[in-house]
Amino acid sequence: MLHKTIRYAIVLGLLAGLLSSCFRRKKYDNPITKDTQQPDKVLFDKAINDIERSRYEVARLTLQTLINTYDTSEYLAKAKLAIADSWYREGGSHGLAQAEAEYKDFILFYPTMEEAAEAQEKVCDIHYRQMEKADRDPLHALRAEDECRQLLVQFPNSKFAPQAQQKLRNIQEVLADHEYRTGVFYHHKGSFPAAANRLQTLTDQFPLYSQADEALWNLGDSYERMGDRFENQAAAAYTKIVREYPLSPRADQARDKLVAMKRPVPEADPVAYARMKYELENRDKQGMMSHVFGVFSKSPNTNLAAKSGTPAMTGMRPGIPASVPASAAGATGVSADVSVSTVADSSQLDKNPDARSAAAQASAQAAAGTDAAPAATTAGTDAAAPQQNAASQAPPPSNHTGVKPPKQKKPKKPAKVKTEPASPPAGSPPAESSPAAQPTAATPAAGDAAPSPQTQK
Repeated sequence: MLHKTIRYAIVLGLLAGLLSSCFRRKKYDNPITKDTQQPDKVLFDKAINDIERSRYEVARLTLQTLINTYDTSEYLAKAKLAIADSWYREGGSHGLAQAEAEYKDFILFYPTMEEAAEAQEKVCDIHYRQMEKADRDPLHALRAEDECRQLLVQFPNSKFAPQAQQKLRNIQEVLADHEYRTGVFYHHKGSFPAAANRLQTLTDQFPLYSQADEALWNLGDSYERMGDRFENQAAAAYTKIVREYPLSPRADQARDKLVAMKRPVPEADPVAYARMKYELENRDKQGMMSHVFGVFSKSPNTNLAAKSGTPAMTGMRPGIPASVPASAAGATGVSADVSVSTVADSSQLDKNPDARSAAAQASAQAAAGTDAAPAATTAGTDAAAPQQNAASQAPPPSNHTGVKPPKQKKPKKPAKVKTEPASPPAGSPPAESSPAAQPTAATPAAGDAAPSPQTQK
C-alpha cells in the first residue's frame, strides 16, 4: 500500500511539472519598457505577450501588421527582431532555419544596433544546438564554427564575445576529435601516409585539443614507419610533445625517442606548462547521469574542451601527404586561389586595351605569319620569271597561285624604239622584205603592235 502511494505521488508530481512547464510564461529578452498608448506600441506589446505565451503564429501576424502599417515607426527594428525570436523559440528544423534567415536580415539592415551582436550570437547558437558527436556528420559543427568566428570578428567588443569564444573552443574540440578518430583509424589500418596527413593537419590547426599530445605521438610513429627519409618529420613531432605538452604522459617517451635518434631534447615552454596545468585543474568532470545516458544522446561531450587560450581563427584546410612529391603536389603549378581587392583607379578599365582583343590580334598575326611563308616562296619564283624572259621580250607568266605576292621593285623595262619603214619613191614598186625580218601575226616584234588584216594584204 505504501509503495502504491509513493508511486501515485511521483506520477502526480511529474504531471504537475509538465503542466507548469506548458503554461509557464517565458519572459521576452528584449521588451520595450516605454509606457505609451501609441497604436504601434500597442501592437508590439500584444505580439510580445503572444510570444511569451507560445502563440508564435499570432505574434508574427501582429508584428507583420505593425511593419506594413507603420513603416516609419520607432519600433520597426524591434518588431523585425521579435519575428526572428519567435521562430527561434518555436524551434524545430524549419523554425531554426527561418530564424537564421530573419537574424541575417536584421544584421544586414541594422548592423550598428546593439541587438545585431545578439542576432549573430543566436545564429551561432542555432548550429551549436544542432551539432552532433565527433563520429557523425560535422556539417553543423563547421557552420557553428564559421558563425561564432564571424561574431568575434564583426563584434569583438560585445558582451557576447567571451561566450562565443568558449563555444568556439568547444566546437573545435569536436572537429579535432573527428580528425583524430580518422587519423587513428588509418594508423591502425597501416595507411601511414594518410594517417600522418590527418594528424599533421590536426596538430597544426587545433593546438588546444585535449588529446593533441596523443595525436603527435601517433604522428611521429607514422612518420617512423614510413621510412628513414621522414626521420626529420618524426623528430619534429616528438620535439613538439616535449616543448609544448610537458605534463603529457607521452613526454618522457618522446624524450627517449629523441635521444635514440641522436636529436637535441628541448626544454619545456613555461607558458605551455602553465596553460596545461590550468586545463588539468579546471577540466569539467562528467556526471553519472550524463555518463550513462550519453550513449543515447546525439550532442557531443565537451567537458574536455579547453577553457583558456585563443581558438583558431582560420578554417581547416586539408593538407597534402608528405609522401607526395613536390612536383605532383602542384608546388610549381598554377595556383587556384582567387583573391579580391579594391581597384584604386577605376579609369584603368577605360584606358588600358582589352586583354581579349589583344589575344585575338596576336592569334591573327600568328596565322598571317604562317600564310606569308608559302606566299614569299611563290613571289620569289614569279619575280625571277620576268628577268629570265626579258632577253627574249616574252610577256611575264601569269600568277596562278591565287596568293597576292608582296610588292617588290619591278625591273626597268628597255626603252621602246619606234621604227618606221622608209617610204618608197614614187612610181617604184614596194620593197619586199625577207621572211625573217618581217614580223608575222603569230609572233609580233617586241614593242610593235600586231599588224592589221589590211596591212597583211
